Amino acid sequence: MADQTHVLFVEDDDVIREATQLALERDGFVVTAMPDGLSGLEAFRSDRPDIALLDVMVPGLDGVSLCRRIRDESTVPVIMLSARADSIDVVLGLEAGADDYVTKPFDGAVLVARIRAVLRRFGRAAGGREEQTAPDNGAVLAFGELEIDTEGMEVRRAGQPVALTPTEMRLLLEFSAAPGTVLSRDKLLERVWDYGWGGDTRVVDVHVQRLRTKIGQDRIETVRGFGYKLKA
Repeated sequence: MADQTHVLFVEDDDVIREATQLALERDGFVVTAMPDGLSGLEAFRSDRPDIALLDVMVPGLDGVSLCRRIRDESTVPVIMLSARADSIDVVLGLEAGADDYVTKPFDGAVLVARIRAVLRRFGRAAGGREEQTAPDNGAVLAFGELEIDTEGMEVRRAGQPVALTPTEMRLLLEFSAAPGTVLSRDKLLERVWDYGWGGDTRVVDVHVQRLRTKIGQDRIETVRGFGYKLKA
């Protein structure tokens, strides 16, 4: 049990909650399923799961607010679930600190694949553990006042520590491995989000904006029509 991945699943629809829980358990996950945001927050604090799946529209404390509460306390990966592919839902969830999102109705195999992709980024694989990797180009990289310790996985700006989520760190490592090189959204989806299929590039855009607020708005440049690059 100790080496199994523990999933917190917050969903108010009884049928979806029970069916998804059973599907995840068949794939080897340990699942704590809760019907509302407040009970989900309590379960998160008591159980400390490896990943959280949060439906956007749950009673008591909605999924976006719950994501913000979790992110205030932890860098545990979060995937938002929404019955709508509405841009507002997607962006709000990502801006709240979610690492990815899945639109309902979803295929169970796709959900499991997305969960495992997120866990790989966080140095975890379902049923086991993996070490997080970093570009092999020196221990500390410096870009102006920005310093990136690729071995210690630490970032400083003007000498002050910068707190990044694992996804933000992986994104920054991709940029720092090729400073001055334009990286397309599709390439970043493949390298950071581990998408072997087409994904929603809004995930990239929101994470880049979140990263900019932490390391400096002008450090990552937008190259219109192509992607982003880190200023050397």
